[in-house]
Amino acid sequence: MEGTDLSSTTEQKLGRFKRVCVFCGSKAGYKSTYAEATIELGKILVQRKIDLVYGGGSVGLMGLISQTVFSGGCHVLGYVFIQIYISVYHVANFVVSFMMYRVIPKALQIHEISGETVGEVKTVADMHQRKSEMAKHADAFVALPGGYGTMEELLEMITWAQLGIHDKPVGLLNVDGYYDSLLALFDKGVEEGFIDNAARKIVVIANTAEELIQTMEVGRGEGALLEEYVAVHDKVAPRQRWEVDQ
Repeated sequence: MEGTDLSSTTEQKLGRFKRVCVFCGSKAGYKSTYAEATIELGKILVQRKIDLVYGGGSVGLMGLISQTVFSGGCHVLGYVFIQIYISVYHVANFVVSFMMYRVIPKALQIHEISGETVGEVKTVADMHQRKSEMAKHADAFVALPGGYGTMEELLEMITWAQLGIHDKPVGLLNVDGYYDSLLALFDKGVEEGFIDNAARKIVVIANTAEELIQTMEVGRGEGALLEEYVAVHDKVAPRQRWEVDQ
């Protein structure tokens, strides 16, 4: 079920992407500019009638992007990984409690680590499946500021593009220079011979959401070339697939 359409007063533009996957932090960060940029991105997705695919969280920047897109009337699809640790003590406690009181101890009840979410929520078995499903259902990827998880997701999408597993645009919203050090590391990799010049061009970088989405959409137009901003690589992994060969 989509959110209530609150965008009637906003001019709507039909985007070239149907769904965009957004990677971002489960925390809001210390600067208000991070939240402002997240809300701006959400509004731009709504203006272009682009649905959201994301990690299913309800707090931090994840909560902001999902609530903004959902309240704007677009579909939100979140993938949640639920991890449960069960010890021998918990199992014994479960057996005793169930035999005596017919209740299940709270220690064995499933709790989503991200809390309540909006839109459509799907659970996955592990983190790899989470990334795989998000990538499979998106036409492009955007990374906002975030921690290790956000950076890992961004780097995996860049790597998959390099290997030819997908040819979808990968964008980085560099709010207040948050990713300057990471981008400098990419440049160092090129300088030291670990990253090809062509591979360095995979990620699209912008300081504002409007500029980022517009740049990413350029290569999707009729007659446009994807290599305008995403390098074309030898297909090391030519099949577009998301499962890992066993």
